[in-house]
Amino acid sequence: MAAAADEAWCRETVPRVMELVSPRLPQRDACALLSVSPWCHRSLAANPKLWEVLDLHETKKAGERLISALSMARYRHLKVVNLEFAQDIEDRHFLHLKEMGAILLEELEFLNLNACQKISDTGIGAATSLCPNLRALSIYWIVGLTDASTEHIVKNCKQIIDLNLSGCKNISDRGIQLVADNYQGLQKLDITRCIKLTDDALQKVLEKCSALESLNMYALSSFTDKAYTKIGYLANLTFLDLCGAQNLTDDGLSSISRCGSLTYLNLSWCVRVTDVGVVAIAQGCRTLELLSLFGILGVTDACLEALSKSCSNSLTTLDVNGCTGIKRRSRDELIQLFPRLSCFKVHS
Repeated sequence: MAAAADEAWCRETVPRVMELVSPRLPQRDACALLSVSPWCHRSLAANPKLWEVLDLHETKKAGERLISALSMARYRHLKVVNLEFAQDIEDRHFLHLKEMGAILLEELEFLNLNACQKISDTGIGAATSLCPNLRALSIYWIVGLTDASTEHIVKNCKQIIDLNLSGCKNISDRGIQLVADNYQGLQKLDITRCIKLTDDALQKVLEKCSALESLNMYALSSFTDKAYTKIGYLANLTFLDLCGAQNLTDDGLSSISRCGSLTYLNLSWCVRVTDVGVVAIAQGCRTLELLSLFGILGVTDACLEALSKSCSNSLTTLDVNGCTGIKRRSRDELIQLFPRLSCFKVHS
């Protein structure tokens, strides 16, 4: 009787419990439960939602694990593969998967290869050939990649709307122009520290990728107002990071103020900016939630007053650390200016 009851419990109750619990489990925990019992294995393996994500970030022997996972039927409907900071992942692993022929990740939407330093242009070519319907690709800080990688990406993946090239220091104008020519529906672009890019290439991106909602250009000091003025044509832009844009002037910032949907604007260390540019932003971008003016000596209380008139109902974070022209205020004074302010950083 006891044995029959146990079997009935395993057959009927375990699947119900797994169905309730599995959506809340980290994937690594779910994998560990596979070996607990045949009933757990069957219940978990039969839940397709659980195997839409393959998370191998920061793992060792990630290349071997990737090949092993993609050999299992349950991973054939993957939507996300995360290999960020994974170890032991190289070109040869993606080349092996490509040579297997039977593996094509047609439902994969997001591939994260951030900081996988052993991957070269060849590996990017093999990886992107496996996922033709990719929507988002992140190759942050793979410094050895060149324009050849962008050639592979635009050839193999026609539906990209989110591209992170941050830290890819060897991608030049030619590579970014390929992006502009092929991804006119691009919504998110990160070119942080892509130091070989010039005004001409950025202009082309801004002219052709008019649907951009997020643009990250952190730590790029070579661009000028020639390119920055084109940002003003991005009607859907909500996120803009220009930290370190040392050649940005009030003229360029005034053009950017036409981006009326901006909610996040980082102007840290934009040292040529003054009250004139920030007042224009205050008047044009009335839904700003975060604004950083860190390290800008040319701004004064005048810009703070303009922001309080136009953005007081939206601004929650304001950083004026290092802005010596802005006087100290008590918390009560700040709340009077910005009722929703939750984070305010001021110079010491």
